Amino acid sequence: MFSLIDASLNRARSMMVMLVFIMIMGSITYTIIPKESSPDITIPIIYVSVEHSGISPMDAERLIVRPLEQELRAIEGVKEMTSTAREGNASVMLEFAVGANLDTALTDVREAVDLAKPKLPNDSDEPSVNEVTLASQEPVLSVVFYGTVPERTLVQIARSFRDNLESYRQVLSVDIAGDRQDIVEILVDPLLMESYQLDQSDIYRLISLNNRVVAAGFTDNGFGRFSVNVPSVFNSLKDILELPIKVDGKQVVTFGDIAEVRRAFRDPDSYARFNGEQAVVLDIKKRAGENIIETVELVKQEIKKAKSLSSWPENLMIEYTWDQSEDVQVMLNDLQNNILSAIILVVIVIVAVLGGRTAFLVGVSIPGSFLTGLLMLSLFGLTVNIVVLFSFIMAVGMLVDGAIVVTEFAERRMQEGVLRGHAYRDAAKRMAWPIIASTATTLSAFAPLLFWPDVTGEFMKYLPITLIATLSASLVMALLVVPVLGSLIGQPQQLTANQNRAMKLLHDGNMEDLTGWTRLYYRTLKLAIAHPIKILLLAIAVTVLVGLSYNRAGLGAEFFPEVDPPFFTLKVRAYGDLSLDEKDQIMKDIEAIIVDTEYLSGFYTKTGGKNEIGQIQITPVDWQYRVSVRDIIKELKKKTDQYAGVEIEYKFPKAGPPSKNDLIIQLSSMSFDDLILSARLIREWASNYASLEQINDSTPKPGIDWQVEIRRDDASRFNADTTMVGNTIQFMTNGLKIGGYLPDDASEEVDIVVRYPGDKRDIGRLEKLRVKTEGGLVPITNFANIVAEPKQGSIKRVNGQRIINVSADIKEGYNLALELPKIERAINQLNLPRSVSFTLRGQNEEQNNSSEFLKHAFIVALAAIALILVTQFNSFYQAFLILSAIVFSTVGVFIGLLVFQKPFGIIMSGIGVIALAGIVVNNNIVFIDTYNHQISRGLRKKEAILRTGIQRLRPVLLTTVTTILGLLPMVLEMNIDLIHQKVEFGAPSTQWWSQLATSVVGGLAFATLLTLILTPCLLMIQREKAVEKDR
Repeated sequence: MFSLIDASLNRARSMMVMLVFIMIMGSITYTIIPKESSPDITIPIIYVSVEHSGISPMDAERLIVRPLEQELRAIEGVKEMTSTAREGNASVMLEFAVGANLDTALTDVREAVDLAKPKLPNDSDEPSVNEVTLASQEPVLSVVFYGTVPERTLVQIARSFRDNLESYRQVLSVDIAGDRQDIVEILVDPLLMESYQLDQSDIYRLISLNNRVVAAGFTDNGFGRFSVNVPSVFNSLKDILELPIKVDGKQVVTFGDIAEVRRAFRDPDSYARFNGEQAVVLDIKKRAGENIIETVELVKQEIKKAKSLSSWPENLMIEYTWDQSEDVQVMLNDLQNNILSAIILVVIVIVAVLGGRTAFLVGVSIPGSFLTGLLMLSLFGLTVNIVVLFSFIMAVGMLVDGAIVVTEFAERRMQEGVLRGHAYRDAAKRMAWPIIASTATTLSAFAPLLFWPDVTGEFMKYLPITLIATLSASLVMALLVVPVLGSLIGQPQQLTANQNRAMKLLHDGNMEDLTGWTRLYYRTLKLAIAHPIKILLLAIAVTVLVGLSYNRAGLGAEFFPEVDPPFFTLKVRAYGDLSLDEKDQIMKDIEAIIVDTEYLSGFYTKTGGKNEIGQIQITPVDWQYRVSVRDIIKELKKKTDQYAGVEIEYKFPKAGPPSKNDLIIQLSSMSFDDLILSARLIREWASNYASLEQINDSTPKPGIDWQVEIRRDDASRFNADTTMVGNTIQFMTNGLKIGGYLPDDASEEVDIVVRYPGDKRDIGRLEKLRVKTEGGLVPITNFANIVAEPKQGSIKRVNGQRIINVSADIKEGYNLALELPKIERAINQLNLPRSVSFTLRGQNEEQNNSSEFLKHAFIVALAAIALILVTQFNSFYQAFLILSAIVFSTVGVFIGLLVFQKPFGIIMSGIGVIALAGIVVNNNIVFIDTYNHQISRGLRKKEAILRTGIQRLRPVLLTTVTTILGLLPMVLEMNIDLIHQKVEFGAPSTQWWSQLATSVVGGLAFATLLTLILTPCLLMIQREKAVEKDR
């Protein structure tokens, strides 16, 4: 190491070129590196979905889910397999262990699905296999098209934008809400069909046989080779209308005589509205690793180009909602302001203590370390996000510690008359090993976080990566760059005669002659080391007292901190067989109730959906001009609670990885009846439980399904079969697909669907349907019973076993960690059927996994730090002494949380404790290293402790104050906007990290007191024991 320091000082120009290169390349990297809000993590989930129009949940489970499960369960590395069978759809979700090779897993899943395909029904659509990422879960921008234009115009414009945008590299996919599938609809009058003795098989045969290309072969008779085709594909609606269906002598009956043929859309399964007006919405999702700000800007530019064309309809309006780039931009600006504020506060302190020129030397290491860290992030293909930016804020105070120690020592050497070149060379060499050991211990504390499992670990891994990169760069800055700059421009601070005298007293003089704060500390330390056992007992007593106080305060623990979100969702549920229009009327009623609520900017309504009436995504005004989202929801609840007959649930995105509910009670049993009974018992109990709200379950909901039960013996008399009956019924429901054709204005083939007109498609006509048999048209009631059965809800399975979930959220003011044991006890007392077992899942699962990992990470960090300390000092006692400071520093964490009345965050406070393990030891290492140096000079232990204390007072306080000041804006949830010259409190970006910053600041402040008072006392205890041993 010393040869490296000598080489850098002897090659000053090379070091300056390297520094300039880092500054320029780092600045360029910051402008081009992808930026996003939350880290774009890959969730280890692969999703298999199969559509089958009209299939019942029971049949979807039997015919689709089970064959898929049979093949998929053989795949290696599957952590959990969750299947869902619902009306018209079946899906299987495979969760893999974090760290599994998802490319291999995706290949295995596709192969397994291919093996299962022959076992699936012929009418099922092609199975789709998709990998789930955070980027694919949420759109980065929603573009709303609305206005007084025809629905087809809205849909066609939206589709053209989708096709255009999906051609860009940055865009992963574009979903259209409010879109409907194109069809050619043939509306056949049932009376005319009867009069012409036609049935659905005649029409099916007629269309399919006349809508195909027949390759009739070729001729080659020696005079040329010619292909012969018989083209008969439909090119327009006219071709269908003119198709003959009946010939009686010279009279020809065509489709146009008995049916209306038109281009139409499939029956809607959802409606979309924006601020009460019918709309079509483009949900744009970006590709992983792309810059969210650039992606959104690209979309807006494309829309701007289209609007400038003369063909753009004047009455077509566009609005942007759910624009995540704005949130990212605001968050980036807030965090950049916090970084600048932290740097300014740190530099001010250094200027005040060490002078302007020395402050410049220390200040250079801040951008140098940041930009080096950015270059390393870019090389690893990582993005800049909220976690990375906070890591920079956390690093501000820490990365100047080494530079402060070097410049402070060099300053003292120059005051003694040593030339600046020699002073900085001596300082770098003298402090090299303490600084390396200090940095190594800090890195050892963060390194275990790199191996954090689960989605939370994927989310938080950016913190250790950024800190390790930045702090490693700060080590290079402190030992190589700062000494080079100091040897060129370093200058000792101009001291008065009294200051010069005090400086000499610190090194070698009568400590009784000290003045000011140093004198006060000297006397306090002298008193403390006279009673070291009492000081140790006092520290232990304070530890116990703080622990009891925090426990009595009832602040509890939480997983991730609560952050005020930029939007929230109102979900509406009701039970019964409501039509889509009836559902839409309910949504309109609720819109009318909430529309005049204060602080709302806009709302996007979607009617329809799985097991719900619809939902309204509400965007409030900017956080500076409103109350919190929780308060807005309370106001809305007062209004919507008056609307009877529906369940209304309010949800808002929570900080950290995505999670649906705080608590999920998962019930499993071989008996489905026992499952339903248990779910109802638990739901009834949960409705009356004080800490739970927004309770929901996955049991089948009240409603009617109509079943046509064919009596096979009677049907055989008429030569009728199930297919014939099913096809006839489809005429009265959503139509029978009899072919397809490709119109000029469509990119995909359009289905040709035959059905009865709208006024002849109601459930009351089911009994009047007739089927064509050899004996003529026969009512289906001659061989079938039409029965009303209870509605089948979605069927959920986990690892091949049926389950039912009861989900709930925790009310404000209650703590999940404290409530879970009570909930478990209460459920055990409900006397559930013996065949039913339950598991508490939800946020607590991830919380338990993370808390277990953080405990292990803390132990590993302590072990790594202990190894470094024993290597550095070659003393078990001194290593143990520093490790005890880590344990005592956690007291400061709880003091900080008590002062600011914050709960202990499993993630944020847990990381804070681990971070403290690395930070706290730094001052202790330098303190004990100086103490050992004093002993080597021949001083007695008491004098060595006192002289070490007064010599290290200034650098210890300086490094502590700089770290605390760097984090202070986050602790106070304060954002200092330097450009617009204003100060804001409570910004969402500061709420994210307030808990962690509070933990570090509280722990570090308390640990500094330990370093300056308790550490010397523990050194005195060692002295006393040594004396006794000598005797």
